[in-house]
Amino acid sequence: MSASTQHAGAQDPQEHAQRLAEAVSVLALLADGTRLALLEQLGRGEADVSTLTEACGAARPSVSQHLAKLRLAGLVTTRKDGRRVVYKLRHGHLRRLVEEALNVADHQLGSLPPHD
Repeated sequence: MSASTQHAGAQDPQEHAQRLAEAVSVLALLADGTRLALLEQLGRGEADVSTLTEACGAARPSVSQHLAKLRLAGLVTTRKDGRRVVYKLRHGHLRRLVEEALNVADHQLGSLPPHD
């Protein structure tokens, strides 16, 4: 049975509660404008702190703190490139989640009709 089939069907109540709690944790991290901007930028590809600072317009120490939270939560990974640390999203699900959140915002702001 695939993971998606397992999650869609009957599930142990404790596992379901853990899954919901983890989803809430991820969504809570996205509920900050700076972190959402960082994740949106990282959805376009890898970037270092300088690039991310410029892209989101926040102060460098703030960007570093937000990236540390995202890294600790396992949403972003890092690799060294010489003296630079390069960040990237851990997986495409997060990129798509950020895109969909922004799409919902576009609909809300533009009074666009709902669709599937």
